[in-house]
Amino acid sequence: MIDKRLAELGIELPEAASPSFNYVPVTLHRGVAYVAGQLPKVDGEVKVRGKAGAAVSLEAARGEARICILQGLACLKQALGSLDRVERVLKVTGFVASAPGFNDQPKVLDAASDLLGEILGEAGRHARSAVGVAELPRDAAVEIELVVAYRD
Repeated sequence: MIDKRLAELGIELPEAASPSFNYVPVTLHRGVAYVAGQLPKVDGEVKVRGKAGAAVSLEAARGEARICILQGLACLKQALGSLDRVERVLKVTGFVASAPGFNDQPKVLDAASDLLGEILGEAGRHARSAVGVAELPRDAAVEIELVVAYRD
């Protein structure tokens, strides 16, 4: 059903990213999936680099947030076998590399929240934190992690 919804939206999930360091992309525990922080990788690399409010525009950062969500969903699908097992997105935590004075982190993360709603409907509504940070790995503008309830 979720695959059908993705097709209706013209969205194709990327290949699930493999960690470059010592962690797993998703931990499943008692009906909760913890999806590790996802960078906005396209074809295995971060294409847009820098800080929101300086080298990266608000709109570009919003696009990067959407890529992070698609990466996270790809990892979740790999771990669960199907996104139809998603019961609800519980929490989204987004980190935005921010230039001094940039305080539109919630607007950046709204792109991620909107996409989850488009794909998952009411199950995509979630609690959220939008945090401005000095630096992110690979000079990415955005990193997002998810906590998701799933069905056995």
